[in-house]
Amino acid sequence: MTRLLTLTGVGGSGKTRLALEVARDLVEAYPDGVWLVELAPISEAALVPKAVAEALEVPERPQEPLTDTLADVLRDRQLLMVLDNCEHLLEATTRLVDVLLDSCPRLRILATSREALRVEGEVRWVVPPLSVPDPQVTPSLEELEAYESVRLFVERARGRDPTFSLSPQNALAVAEICSRLEGIPLAIELAAARVGTLSLDQISQRLRESLKLLTGGDRTAMPRHQTLKGTLDWSHELLSESERRVFRRFSVLEGGWTLEASEAVGAGEGFEEDDILDVLSGLVEKSLVMAKERQESGVRYRMLEPIRQYAREKLEEGGESEEVRRRHATFFLALAEEAEPRLRGPEDREWLERLETEHDNLRAALSWALEQREAELGLRLAGALWLFWEAHGHYGEGHRWLEQMLARGSQASASARAKALEGVGQLIFDSDERDEAVIAAREGLKLSDEAELGGTVRAKFLDILGWKAMMQGDRERAKELLEESLKLSRDANDELGIADALLGLGSALDTPDDHERAKEFHEEGIVLCRKLGYVPTLARHLFSFGYTLLLEGDYERGAALNEEAADLFRERGYKGGLEFVLDNLGWAALLQGDHERARNYYRESLILCKELGDKTVASESLEGLACISAAEGASERAARLFGGAEMLREAVGDKHTPEEAALRGPYLTMARSRLDEVAWQAAWEEGRGMSMEQAIEYALSEEEPSAVPPVFHHGALVAFLCTGASGWTYF
Repeated sequence: MTRLLTLTGVGGSGKTRLALEVARDLVEAYPDGVWLVELAPISEAALVPKAVAEALEVPERPQEPLTDTLADVLRDRQLLMVLDNCEHLLEATTRLVDVLLDSCPRLRILATSREALRVEGEVRWVVPPLSVPDPQVTPSLEELEAYESVRLFVERARGRDPTFSLSPQNALAVAEICSRLEGIPLAIELAAARVGTLSLDQISQRLRESLKLLTGGDRTAMPRHQTLKGTLDWSHELLSESERRVFRRFSVLEGGWTLEASEAVGAGEGFEEDDILDVLSGLVEKSLVMAKERQESGVRYRMLEPIRQYAREKLEEGGESEEVRRRHATFFLALAEEAEPRLRGPEDREWLERLETEHDNLRAALSWALEQREAELGLRLAGALWLFWEAHGHYGEGHRWLEQMLARGSQASASARAKALEGVGQLIFDSDERDEAVIAAREGLKLSDEAELGGTVRAKFLDILGWKAMMQGDRERAKELLEESLKLSRDANDELGIADALLGLGSALDTPDDHERAKEFHEEGIVLCRKLGYVPTLARHLFSFGYTLLLEGDYERGAALNEEAADLFRERGYKGGLEFVLDNLGWAALLQGDHERARNYYRESLILCKELGDKTVASESLEGLACISAAEGASERAARLFGGAEMLREAVGDKHTPEEAALRGPYLTMARSRLDEVAWQAAWEEGRGMSMEQAIEYALSEEEPSAVPPVFHHGALVAFLCTGASGWTYF
């Protein structure tokens, strides 16, 4: 049985409250009682035995050390002693506990401290923060009430305003407050104390800026428990000077960090990198830094956000903030530039996950570069990250960072600007802002020529222009641009560039007259990508080749290639590109008459399109669902979906090939034949009036189809396609 249990945790985590609850439950288990010894008011180490003696009502004996007296009096007693707040008197407490446990076999001790006592036989229990809602998820009221932090906030808020309750109107604000305070009970109670004086949105907003809001606790509490800052001041004063300095420096690290990052930002001015581990270990022991081992990436460290804010204030007061932030930015620039080439090879999954894990730190580094007008560093960092942003679907965020860096980076090197322009062009193209993509690509071409950056750089911008021409239906111009890109890449022996250019050409030649050449380009690209381990372009070759086969009527092989592409994207953690595959698989299932599978693929595609903001693929999947509705007799629903799809397609300037139009034509005719002209036009215009979000929400709804029996199946479509019909017009 454990004789010494120490509850550890950050200040305000509820150690004392938990200890008292445990003690209350155990009163009947100890014949000689449960006794509370409060050490917080004690400032001198020599007074620890006296505080214990007074609490346990043990009188002093003349000429005998009080520790010996305690050991003698308690020798045969069966009791539980609660030693509360040991951290500032650790050595004295440890010596006394060691003697008492050795002399009093029936004694049990429950201690609270911000670090362990380190007595033989001690069991340490880290008091975790209260459970908090995930800020990225919108929970229901019932789900929200299941979080401990929310229940505590609501309970304390009712103490201020008896009418307060959790509601749909305030749920998000309560969730944000609890998440921002990371489940620290004292912080939550202090925030709740502001209810009635400030709105919940005001409380949430002020918590982003300062700890000053977190004051005004229970007047009966000790002064340091009446403000969170007071509690953290108490912890800070107990640190050594070296611990204080490194603690402050760690505040620039956001969202967690590695040992290597600790060494990079903690070193300097008397600290070598090799010195940091010992200091970091001390901060973990003192509950100011949390350590969590991850199977895939080793130990990561983090500060709870209120503690990080406190440490940041101390860093600002110390006057070394800019130098530490510079070291932080330099470290994460090196990480991003190490990752960049690996994102195009077989290690892509590992490095994508690593960059996602460090995304908050990368954002902090980018912010610092903007604030300090560190144009070269900022452009290099953003330019190294655009492949990551594309792979994980951070199109809008990546575009914003790159544009801001370019706007302030006119004096940066040509190579850094060119890489950033490539990223802008690609991410804007992915976001369907294709005219802006053309502007970026043309600026990149001009820069590459003026600075003589070489054919490989020029080829990248030609790729973007070629894809733009293709999406506008100008396939001849697309072929010219992409063939020039391919030649430049071959001349430079740039195998990655060759694979990318082959992808563009294979897609540009996706017409009945050029299917064979298109397939040759895709086949060459697939072989090259497999050799290089170039997964994103390999997957795109697979689904583009598969789409060509679908248009030719080879549904099984076309579906198989798309399924391989889907497996690659999912296995490697890619979001960008997966929506194309899901849409293709929807068409493969529809063309084979499997409406249920097709519907599921289209819906999954639309959910991803909504997240990514991809209007192009969203229009395709809306049309796929429109075809299913038409085949199942739900003509008004089909009309709305066709109308919504047309509006999205027009917004991005996309055009169907005759073959693609022929796929949809029979379903369109069928749906329209079942409605009079007025009803058809009304439903069609209703669909055209929807935003992308509204159209997707409607498409995902469970509206039942009408009772008109299905009269169309894939066999009829095959027969129709064999006639060579083309050129369907949508209203």
